[in-house]
Amino acid sequence: MPANPAHYDGPLLSFWVALAWLSAITVRSCIHLLAADGGAQSIATIDVATIDGGSNIVAMFGQWGAIQLLLALLLWVLLLRWRGTVPLVLLVFTLEPVLRGLAGTLKPVTTMGTAPGAALNWFTLPVMAFFLYLSLCPARR
Repeated sequence: MPANPAHYDGPLLSFWVALAWLSAITVRSCIHLLAADGGAQSIATIDVATIDGGSNIVAMFGQWGAIQLLLALLLWVLLLRWRGTVPLVLLVFTLEPVLRGLAGTLKPVTTMGTAPGAALNWFTLPVMAFFLYLSLCPARR
């Protein structure tokens, strides 16, 4: 934890990237929570109409959206109230694709196409790792 969590000494670019990515995560969370199919078929291309338990998959996507939204709200508080936690927030963004990739490997999902999360997962990791590293470097003012 920084000596003064309200103060961020790193480059503002990392802060703005964290805000932009958190905005996308917040929208994603709301889609999973509020969309009729939780985004399972309309976005993730999981055929929920023809498989047993399709309604359970939709329900799980909705619950996943609720948990994602709680995490997003917590991260919003950290970024907006305690800007010194930018590296912590970026660490969360860096670890998420690793854990999601591990979960997808251990428990693969059959889809009709490539879901945006799967397509962006391994692209997100090096980008967020770079901005995490950058956020730990003192900014030149």
